[in-house]
Amino acid sequence: MPATAGTELRLAELIASISLATDLGMGQPMEQALRTCLIALALGQRRGCSGQPLADIYYLALIEHISCTADSYETSLHVGGDEMAFRKAATTLPFGPRSQLMPFMFQHFAEDRPPLERVRLMFAMMAQANRRIPAATAARCEVGPIFAERLGLSPGVRLGITEAIERWDGQGTPKGLQGEAISLPARVVQVAHDVEIFDRIEGRAAAVEAVRQRSGAGYDPSVAQIFINEAAEVMAEVPSGTAWEAVLAAEPAPAVSFSESHLDAVADAMADFVDLKSPYLHGHSSGVGGLADSAARALSSSEAERATIRRAALMHDLGRAGIPNGIWQKHGRLAAAEWERVRLHPYLTDRILSHSSALGSLASVAAAHHERLDGTGYHRGSAATQLALGARIVAAADVYQAMTQERAHRPACGPDAAAYELQEQVSAGRLDRQAVNGVLEAAGQRRLASRGAWPAGLSDREVEVLRLLCSGATNRTMAARLHLSEKTVGHHVEHIYDKIGRSTRAGAALFAMENDLIS
Repeated sequence: MPATAGTELRLAELIASISLATDLGMGQPMEQALRTCLIALALGQRRGCSGQPLADIYYLALIEHISCTADSYETSLHVGGDEMAFRKAATTLPFGPRSQLMPFMFQHFAEDRPPLERVRLMFAMMAQANRRIPAATAARCEVGPIFAERLGLSPGVRLGITEAIERWDGQGTPKGLQGEAISLPARVVQVAHDVEIFDRIEGRAAAVEAVRQRSGAGYDPSVAQIFINEAAEVMAEVPSGTAWEAVLAAEPAPAVSFSESHLDAVADAMADFVDLKSPYLHGHSSGVGGLADSAARALSSSEAERATIRRAALMHDLGRAGIPNGIWQKHGRLAAAEWERVRLHPYLTDRILSHSSALGSLASVAAAHHERLDGTGYHRGSAATQLALGARIVAAADVYQAMTQERAHRPACGPDAAAYELQEQVSAGRLDRQAVNGVLEAAGQRRLASRGAWPAGLSDREVEVLRLLCSGATNRTMAARLHLSEKTVGHHVEHIYDKIGRSTRAGAALFAMENDLIS
């Protein structure tokens, strides 16, 4: 992406920051993708890669899990709530022997659930595996390249995302590609990803043996053999401490930069990335971003201040990626341990953004969205003197937007009820009066799209169906809600997919968020 006038920022730094969020979504520790990147570069260079193929390896290793939120909702339902624990346990499974599948299921599937529920969920998954697994893969393969394109990544990286779990022997998904029909960057990153995990958890000898066993089956034998022969040299590329600086220094030349104005597009993409995690969250971050930006304008903030507030508001919930969907989607009261995990998400947002010089200035605003003037908020329990106006605006916008959206434990509130609640929190000394007034003024200026002006030629009815589809509703549920037949709803869904050029619920939800159709 060519840089334009203004401050130039490094694409590598932004993508590395985003990789920290996708690490969380996959149930991995932060910097797993950074370490994978260094291993992949070492393998790629020894495989003879240079130029664009090596750059594709670099960025693919960082961003291969950018679609991890696309199937979080469905996966959490299938495994009893904690999709992150399941993903963590299953992370090296796609390229292993098929004989490992059943022992894995008995050991790890819904492992936090009671025994009888585990058995029920397991048999339900096995009975519907031929439908559920391809559906999840299709969602990730559809959404991942869209995000990669919005972030400015190359066609090679976008292709590699769709081939992330294709196998050398042709037994992978979604297309069953075999051998060199799989792009070389994908084949290199497949080995590097698993090597990082095996080496970190089980040690060097175990990593070498795992790669030896998978060579020619899951892995490209030429890439596998490089690691088998030169494991010590390859792993020497990974520092014992943080990998952040090493990854930035290792970016293949020429380094890619872009103008600061592109941060808005990155922030928009990251808002949709985290909001895709659950139907209850669709459009939340973009809604907070719009309210906060308009409120900042109403309060006469400078253009630079508005840009910081807007971007921070869009990315305030990135830390949600690190909390299981079973918590966000719980219909009853949260247990103490669950509530403690919820309280972590602003901290995780802070850690994701603080690594980067390009995004670090947003961290103090974005991560303070649950702080309150009286010190009762979280994660820091900051007092009023520690909260700048930008943080106060984002906090007020977050409350208003959340209240006007349905959540698992309550229905959506109307605008008047949300406004009343904000005013009550001002009276209680928790939210800032000036910030709340700005948000309320911004909310009053919001208008629904006019009849006949929907994107992609969608009709009013199709927009209604699309919103229900994004919420995870079945055709039967939609038919009951809209007083239509299931057959008619099915026709609407087909027409929607045709018009918007998507084929999965996640893809449709992303389209709806991109075009502000959620509410």
